[in-house]
Amino acid sequence: MFENKEGKDWRNGVYLTTVMSSLEADILESKLRGEGIPVIKRYKGASNAMEIIMGSSHSYPIDLYVPEDTLEDAKNIIVPIPILSEDDFDEEDPE
Repeated sequence: MFENKEGKDWRNGVYLTTVMSSLEADILESKLRGEGIPVIKRYKGASNAMEIIMGSSHSYPIDLYVPEDTLEDAKNIIVPIPILSEDDFDEEDPE
């Protein structure tokens, strides 16, 4: 989830992660802002125009940037949680 883009900064923020849709960007932005961490979205290619025209961006990635002093907190907040499968649950014998 976190690419190694050391030293990559933009508009007074440092690189956090790249997402593949505006929905994903909005979810992460909401979560981070809820924790008091400001977020800047940097649209790649035509994704900003596509979001305006089509209402969402699914064809170009979006980079997220946060203030440098909040980078570690932001990484800890958006750590992906593995999705559980049926194999993760133990079936108990009812007898």
